[in-house]
Amino acid sequence: MSAAVTLRPQDFRAELLARGLLIPTGVDGLYGRSETFEGLVAAVDALIGRLAAGDGAEIMRFPPVMTRQGFEASGYFRNFPQLSATIHCFCGDDREHRRVLSCTAEEGGWTAAQAPTDIVMTPASCYPVYPVVAARGRLPEDGWLVDSSSYCFRREPSVDPARMQMFRQREQVCFGSPEGIRAFQARWMQRAMDMFASLGLPAATDLANDPFFGRPGELMATGQRSQRLKFEILVPVSDPGRPSACGSFNYHVQHFAQAYGIQDAAGEVAHTGCAGFGLERIALALLRHHGFVPADWSAALRRVLWP
Repeated sequence: MSAAVTLRPQDFRAELLARGLLIPTGVDGLYGRSETFEGLVAAVDALIGRLAAGDGAEIMRFPPVMTRQGFEASGYFRNFPQLSATIHCFCGDDREHRRVLSCTAEEGGWTAAQAPTDIVMTPASCYPVYPVVAARGRLPEDGWLVDSSSYCFRREPSVDPARMQMFRQREQVCFGSPEGIRAFQARWMQRAMDMFASLGLPAATDLANDPFFGRPGELMATGQRSQRLKFEILVPVSDPGRPSACGSFNYHVQHFAQAYGIQDAAGEVAHTGCAGFGLERIALALLRHHGFVPADWSAALRRVLWP
C-alpha cells in the first residue's frame, strides 16, 4: 500500500490538484479532469463492462439531466431535498432582460427572473431508466436488465475529492421478481468484491441506508436497514478511518415500479434493484493506494485495467 494512504483528505486533494490529475474550478466538489485521470476512469468503466458482458443487458446512456416529470414521480425531492438541483432558465422578453440586468445583488442580480424548466439534474444514473421501461408496457416473462451510465449531480460541496458534486455512475438495473432481484444483488456483490480484489483495493461490504432527510427519514433509514435492502462496498479513499462507498447494491422492492407503473408479465407491480459503481471514486481509490502515476503501477494491476 502506498504511503499516500496516510494523507489527510485535504492533503490528498492538494496532491491531486498539484499533479494536475484534477483541475480546480473554484467550487468545492467540482473539478476538471486530466487526460490521465480520464483514462483511468475509462479503464474502470471498461472493466465493469467486461464483468457485465455476459448478462445480455440493454445498454442505455443518458445526459446529466432528466425530465422534471420523471424526477418528481421518483419521490427523490421528498426524501433527499438537500441533494436535489433543478435547471432554471430566463423566459422573459427584451424588457424583462433589461430589467434583470439592472438588478442589484440584493435583488437577485441576473438570476432574479430565472424560472424552473422541465428538466432537472440527474441524481443517479438509474433514474432516467424507469420511465423509459414503464412506457414499453409489461416486462418480458424473465424480467429485464439495463446497463445505464451518466454523470450525476448531488449538492454536497466538500473538500473531500471523493465527494464530488458532479460524478459518473455505471449501474446495472434489474426488473423482475423478488427472488430474481435478490439473486441479482448477491451476484453483483460477489462480482464487485472479486473486482476490487483484482485491483488490489481493501474492500469490505456493509449494510447501509440512504441519507433520507429529516425526522421521517430516520424511520425510513431504519426500515431500509432492517429489511437488508441496501449494501455498500467500502474502500478507504480520502480518509483511511472513514471508508467511502465505491459500490452500492439496492433492492427497491416495488417503490419505483409503483411510482412509474412498471408491470411484470402477469400485470402485477414489478420489483426492481440496482448495482451501481462510482467511477471517479474507484479511480481515486486506485491513485490513493497505488500511487499517483498509473504508468508506475505493477504489471499485474495494469493488465487488469488495460488488458
